[in-house]
Amino acid sequence: MSVATAQIAAKVRETFNFSVDKFPLRGPEPSMTTPWYAMFRSDTGEAVGTGSVSARYVPHDADDVVALVEAAESAFGEVADVVCGFRNGHYVSITPTKQQRLAVFGDRDAVVPRVLIHAPYGSTFNATIGMYRDVCRNLAVLREVKATTVRIRHTHNLRPRMDQLIEDFSLLSTGWRALTDRLNQMEQVSLNVADFLDGLYGQPKRDSPRALTVHKNRTEAIIRRLARERVTVGRELADLRTATGYELFQAVQGYAQWDLKRKGKPSPFERIILASTDNTVRQAERLAIGMAV
Repeated sequence: MSVATAQIAAKVRETFNFSVDKFPLRGPEPSMTTPWYAMFRSDTGEAVGTGSVSARYVPHDADDVVALVEAAESAFGEVADVVCGFRNGHYVSITPTKQQRLAVFGDRDAVVPRVLIHAPYGSTFNATIGMYRDVCRNLAVLREVKATTVRIRHTHNLRPRMDQLIEDFSLLSTGWRALTDRLNQMEQVSLNVADFLDGLYGQPKRDSPRALTVHKNRTEAIIRRLARERVTVGRELADLRTATGYELFQAVQGYAQWDLKRKGKPSPFERIILASTDNTVRQAERLAIGMAV
């Protein structure tokens, strides 16, 4: 293990410095046993997962997450950095040292790959190749592109399966090529902004002041983001009534990641997680291609 890899592994273990433990579920009386178990964080006592598990289920730990990161490194090259988060399981965003940069518009609007690992409790692990756009700090994934996600069977003690894990992650390199093809396709599509947003969010009920206000504020926030990003990357501001499919997807994804009100006070990385599973963002991806004429 290189010094850099050891530092990355230490960062993962330091962030996930707690265990997730399995406990039996019981009824109101101690004698009322069930065949089900639930998992809880050792540091906060918070319940983890989306439901119960069986007696045979063995929770994974931080060492298993480190094994996933090492497998990704073997497939993509040395890891420059990781960002970690936890939401019913472990999330890790991996930045490869040697990044494949895609210039979508000129030299100032580019995206680079990020590998997003999700190791939930009670469900299948998956790894997704996503894109980071530094002009707006968006970390997005395209769900409609094949080969951008691989599923990894959950098991405790992943290290003995390292060869298989490396092979799984290697498949994502094909996904990156497919993803860049889709982004270039989006950039070639010119769309009517109003029609796009109507197709995405619909029209509010005229007799509902709250719905009208929400619709107005959301539309203005997305248009402001679209205009700001045009200026930042050196595009001509021109007419905001039309935009490329790529611009509109990034504006909607950025709104979902940074501007949309969320319950509680999610961290920046938790906002990435929430946006990555947002159905509206996935619909925006579909529309960015499907509305082409």
